[in-house]
Amino acid sequence: MVRLPLTPAEVERGKRLGALLRRARGARTILETALDAGLSPETLRKIESGRVATPSFPTIAALAAVLGLSLDDLWVQISEPVDVAPRSTRERLAS
Repeated sequence: MVRLPLTPAEVERGKRLGALLRRARGARTILETALDAGLSPETLRKIESGRVATPSFPTIAALAAVLGLSLDDLWVQISEPVDVAPRSTRERLAS
């Protein structure tokens, strides 16, 4: 199976997801959080750093449950539109 490259929007959404999960984890360790969610610490580390930009739904659901996050709220926060066009492209479109 060939996996298509991620779009800039998907990469940005993955970074926002990782940052949100890291903030929600607070003082809890990666090890504790990952084990509670049934994940490896390395998987959680990759998600938080944005290296895994599109984790599976069950993975996100498990992390949300462990961290006390609503899946609806999480989706709203990571799906906010982001301007990912390079500046020169935006300037050309504006003229």
